Amino acid sequence: MAKTRRASKRAAKKSNKNLLWIALAVVAVLVLGGFALIRLGGQPATASTLPAEISVQEAYKLYQNGTFVLDVRTPEEWNEFHAPNTTLIPLDELPDRVNELPKDREIVVICRSGNRSAVARDILLGAGFKNVTSVDGGLRAWQAAGYPVE
Repeated sequence: MAKTRRASKRAAKKSNKNLLWIALAVVAVLVLGGFALIRLGGQPATASTLPAEISVQEAYKLYQNGTFVLDVRTPEEWNEFHAPNTTLIPLDELPDRVNELPKDREIVVICRSGNRSAVARDILLGAGFKNVTSVDGGLRAWQAAGYPVE
């Protein structure tokens, strides 16, 4: 009986030691993660300072203030109509052409309806751009709102 109690106490001590090491490891991960967030300015590396998606009205305000607008439709769609003073880089070419875009400016990404622009936004965020958003409703909503196209 005494042997059983001693074995049981040893097992409990070993279990407590293991729990202590696990707790220390968890604390270390949390502390290091906190330092990483502080170093990154409190945001994950891919977070945008702009909302993920904005309305066409918000996009037009940014456009009027000189924000860089990137159209990711096809050249055929672009030739049909586009917003003046915007830049065309089709979505399928974007990963190879991100170096053509300004990293120090806000970028509003637009397409026909908003689906491709969301994909393009995520490509840019993944490439290290910080100020990127996409337009909900795209150029269809832009044109329907009466905003300029050529």
